[in-house]
Amino acid sequence: MKRPVRSILLAAGLLAGPAGALAQTAEDHIRLGVAAHDAFDPVAELREIEAALAIDSLSYVANWRASEALMDIGKQTPDSVPSPERDSAYARAEVYARRAVALDSMGADGHYVLAAAIGRASLTKSKKERVRRASEIRAEALRAIALDSNYDKAYHVLGRWNAEIMRLSGLTRFFAKTFLGAKIFHAASWDSAVVYMDKAVALAPQSLYHHLDLAEILIDLGRYREARIHLNQVLTLSPDDVMAPTYKARAEFLLHDIEGKEDRGD
Repeated sequence: MKRPVRSILLAAGLLAGPAGALAQTAEDHIRLGVAAHDAFDPVAELREIEAALAIDSLSYVANWRASEALMDIGKQTPDSVPSPERDSAYARAEVYARRAVALDSMGADGHYVLAAAIGRASLTKSKKERVRRASEIRAEALRAIALDSNYDKAYHVLGRWNAEIMRLSGLTRFFAKTFLGAKIFHAASWDSAVVYMDKAVALAPQSLYHHLDLAEILIDLGRYREARIHLNQVLTLSPDDVMAPTYKARAEFLLHDIEGKEDRGD
């Protein structure tokens, strides 16, 4: 008895589902995930990337992209708002990032997402635990740059790393250095925060996030004229991130907040 063509194709794995769509490979799902990422839809991106992982759990690309998608989902909930869902997303992002690095230790993307994921996940932990994890964040970001000297997002992580440590109170930094053994905190400085964030902006001048975080650092330093330049860039550049509306609202707030302020020392 002659088998219907559909049955033959199903048996060969070339068709899937009642609609008879061609079966998708892990690479197909990754491509769809990238398209969703470019459309600022991290939920759809994660769905496609996890479909790829269901086919090939050892895909380096799928693991680091799953990590990044989870961070994009999590960061839409402000850190100040209690959210088990956001905290879970960050924890999962760290798991995927560690898998990516284990799968390919020479991949810059894996080291970057691990640095970023540790940083995001640390936001849900105690100050003591955040201090303990600070050295790993820095090490992973530096590793990403060692593998790809033009990795703008890794420079951003390092810029923010320096700024966040310098924003801690002197007592907290003293406690970290003295009692927690976090001697790496000696490496932090405002100058490094500016240098690294400047580099991120130079490599990706279209990034709203780079401009916004650089502006915040410049405001901390009382360099208001420079900060205004970057805040206005945030308002004029095209969206490049799911958080673009939030970044633009923050830039507007900061411009109003520093209105009329002169640079320190003027």
